[in-house]
Amino acid sequence: MAAVSFYDTTSDDRLRFAVVNAKYNGFWVFCKHKARRTYELPGGRREAGEDIVSTAKRELWEETGASDFTLKPVCIYAVTGRTRAVPEGGENLGMLFYADIRAFGKLPQSGEMERIVLFANPPDTPSYWTYPDIQPYLVREYQRRYTTGKALSV
Repeated sequence: MAAVSFYDTTSDDRLRFAVVNAKYNGFWVFCKHKARRTYELPGGRREAGEDIVSTAKRELWEETGASDFTLKPVCIYAVTGRTRAVPEGGENLGMLFYADIRAFGKLPQSGEMERIVLFANPPDTPSYWTYPDIQPYLVREYQRRYTTGKALSV
């Protein structure tokens, strides 16, 4: 089982992932991967030479088709342990973002996602999540920080 923790700062070169809590017209946006029956937040690995904001924008577009959105950083997250995304384990850092999506284009045909799904609230059943040991904590941390005004400023 992975452990998730949160930070306000780290050096940019340590960030390997970007994950985006996204909403469209008040609904949570989740992705349904072609090879899985579960749902996940848009996000993924940072590519060589890419800054973390560009990673978040690219992943949001690739996994949802979002074409018009506002993106804001929330916090740094750390996942310690072995996960599907990082089977070798250890501590892996990423940036958590929030996106307010105003419009979608077509979902990229060459992508991994089958479709997007809109939820009034994030799923409360672990079997709905692709990463149940990680992503529900990212949603709760986003909600906590935006409720208390402790999200990172740009």
